[in-house]
Amino acid sequence: MKRIISSLLSALLAALLFVSCSIQSAEDYYASSSEISGGDFAYISIDCKTILDNYVKLDSALKNEKYVPKNGVILEKTKYRIGKNDTAFSILQKAVKDKRIQLEFQGAEQNSLGSVYVQGINYLYERSCGELSGWFYSVNGEFGTVSAANFKIQDGDYVKWQYTCDLGYDLGADILG
Repeated sequence: MKRIISSLLSALLAALLFVSCSIQSAEDYYASSSEISGGDFAYISIDCKTILDNYVKLDSALKNEKYVPKNGVILEKTKYRIGKNDTAFSILQKAVKDKRIQLEFQGAEQNSLGSVYVQGINYLYERSCGELSGWFYSVNGEFGTVSAANFKIQDGDYVKWQYTCDLGYDLGADILG
């Protein structure tokens, strides 16, 4: 009798879990979130143009247009709807999901600084193009001084993610002040 009740409870639990799950196709998951029909919006772009001038430093496995496009642009300036809590990092997440661009990051709980750290975009990582290379972000032309996950964006903002080969100096950022 206990086995029958246990089996029935297990089946009921499995049925409840199945009903509460949201199953999507890959097409639905990656459905464009960039369609704008009102509300607040922001722009985002992603580029690795600095690599074009430093191609000899680039890891040989990445010397391919799949990773470094001829013009250095991974994502052209694209418009996305935003909410009141969106950040420079959350719009990046929306864009890479929408356009199926690889993103790897370290969460705030995973590092001693307590901030989100973008490790790689489109398989281009820190040190992929020299010891001082990695990803920087700017909003409306100003480089971020806080974690991208803490930088709230507002209606009309333009978030640029750029790959640097020289600790941001090749982008015009002076991180040492």
